[in-house]
Amino acid sequence: MGVINVRNNKLVLQFRYLGNRCREQTQLLDTPANHKRLQNLLKRIEAEIVIGTFKYSSYFPNSNNAKKYSALDEKKQTAKEFFESPNSPRFEEFSKTWLAEKQVEWRVGHYVDVEGVLNNHILPRFGKKKISVITKQDILSFRTALAKVQGRRGKELSPSRINHIMTPLRMILNEAADRYEFISPWRNIKALKVPRTEVDPFNFEEVERVIQSAPDEYKNYYIVRFFTGLRSSEIDGLTWKQIDIDNKRLTVSQSLVRGVVGSLKTDSSYRTIDLPTRVVAALKSQKSTCKPRQPFVFTNQKGLPLNYQVVSRSVWYPTLKRAGLKARNPYQTRHTYATLLLAAGESPEWIANQMGHTTATMLFRVYSRYVPNLMRRDGTAFEALLQTEVG
Repeated sequence: MGVINVRNNKLVLQFRYLGNRCREQTQLLDTPANHKRLQNLLKRIEAEIVIGTFKYSSYFPNSNNAKKYSALDEKKQTAKEFFESPNSPRFEEFSKTWLAEKQVEWRVGHYVDVEGVLNNHILPRFGKKKISVITKQDILSFRTALAKVQGRRGKELSPSRINHIMTPLRMILNEAADRYEFISPWRNIKALKVPRTEVDPFNFEEVERVIQSAPDEYKNYYIVRFFTGLRSSEIDGLTWKQIDIDNKRLTVSQSLVRGVVGSLKTDSSYRTIDLPTRVVAALKSQKSTCKPRQPFVFTNQKGLPLNYQVVSRSVWYPTLKRAGLKARNPYQTRHTYATLLLAAGESPEWIANQMGHTTATMLFRVYSRYVPNLMRRDGTAFEALLQTEVG
């Protein structure tokens, strides 16, 4: 709300316009009559600001602000005329341009993922609309509709998945608004709250049951997954040149997504993992079964790199069923690696490096509550220490 101040016995008008605080010095003396006069003027200015008809130069033609806002008004008018013309871009047209520009920035897997989101969800809803006429209400209605869509296994889309779908829409609308100088409808729209990461690791006994129940040609694969914490894309893209058997080390330097070898997710994902003896033995065993000059460590019967979706469907879930364990996604092998290291008492900083995290903060936030259960201890180690010291 605007106010009237006094400076050198003359009245100063102060109000907010387009998020900025504006001050305008008048030549009116500080008198009750002039105060009332400016109060009426201020009400009229604020009313015009609300309905969008305010022009700075109409009230303060000699102000420096008038020049600035006049230029902005001209840009708005130009943009308005452009979008009201028959040739104004529609969402589908602009999204194709935007996606082509992003292709050189993104990994292949991410590009394919965003392209799928556009084709399956966003374009059917917004494709034919002029990109400038999409409103905040359109966006919120779209998100509400997504919450009712059934995903895999007949379940409704999760908040995380909905946010994932909404992200390209937000990026496209904001980019178009910036290029064509209109106000983006994406204002004060917050992402849906995502429940805490679902972590359901295996304990030692369950890990052994999985490995023993796995097909013979996949036992080494799951030993490496469980005891290195590699992501699916990292183990599927693992090559022999990344492995130093003699020094018991594995360098994570690439990933395989949708059959294409590429870079890793983040800079911290590039790491060197210290291999336990059991993993070294599994890798030696795997090497003995590989064909000469075969670059990838784990392959299918045709000698091609593994496809994690095929492996999950045809090997992982059937293995869990044979082991008598509930269905859990393959990423739980990585969670298991973290919890087993914590349960063994390894340094959190060292574990973070092994996992490819920049800090140990996530370990304590996500995994710490599983450590007592895995170790079958709830303060007994500390109690034993105190008893030893007292004795």
